[in-house]
Amino acid sequence: MKCIVTGASSGIGRDIARYLGKLGHEVILVSRNRFVLNQLSKEINNSKIYVVDLRVDEEVDNFCNFIKKENPSILINNAGFGAFGLYDEVSLNKELDMIKVNIVAMHKITKSYLECGSGSDKKYLLNVASSAGLMPGGPMMSTYYATKSYVKSYTLGIYKELQIENKNLSVSVLCPGPVDTNFNEVAGGHFSVKPLSSEYVSKYAIKKMFRKKLIIIPGVKMKLAVFFARFLSNKRLLSIILKIQHKKVVK
Repeated sequence: MKCIVTGASSGIGRDIARYLGKLGHEVILVSRNRFVLNQLSKEINNSKIYVVDLRVDEEVDNFCNFIKKENPSILINNAGFGAFGLYDEVSLNKELDMIKVNIVAMHKITKSYLECGSGSDKKYLLNVASSAGLMPGGPMMSTYYATKSYVKSYTLGIYKELQIENKNLSVSVLCPGPVDTNFNEVAGGHFSVKPLSSEYVSKYAIKKMFRKKLIIIPGVKMKLAVFFARFLSNKRLLSIILKIQHKKVVK
């Protein structure tokens, strides 16, 4: 199968690409970091790269046309980033870039892939959200939580629409808790809970995707956290979330 993986230069995207390559699939690696993609492509047999900055509308539109041309069997919509800080500490430009990448680009890419049609071949869409998307909000990461809530909600709606139309296209959304990637370095903060390994999350996600699991939550602890969260008030949940995540202290 031909696969497109966005955000493939690091973390979950990189490890998903590696795993798909080991399974024998053709992988198109997508990121804005050409150097890292070239290095990764040397590791993965039958792979190639596509460089795009998802903050730039014109580049996103060109990439969407590329998706329609390639018509892959698998799309992993993984690109995204976050930022720790109070509402008046994170710059508006950074928040808007986050919305462009996490929401606007994700939406355009997903829609372009759906417009390819499913035909008689099996096809799979995996949008990467976060456990943040399952929560009422995220103090210290308000914009990030809001974007991931959008990814989760949008993906679930698409799932039902395709089910009604009986399309041969499986839709899944990945909602992991903290994962051991460079996310914290980029976001400028950390979580006070032990992260899962990126390799574990990636393999788990792909296995569940092929089994057509709708909401994929890796790790027993996160599954339990999501289950018990439904019994708490939003105010209580917000207080707990605030205690879990902390802004990075620069010394």
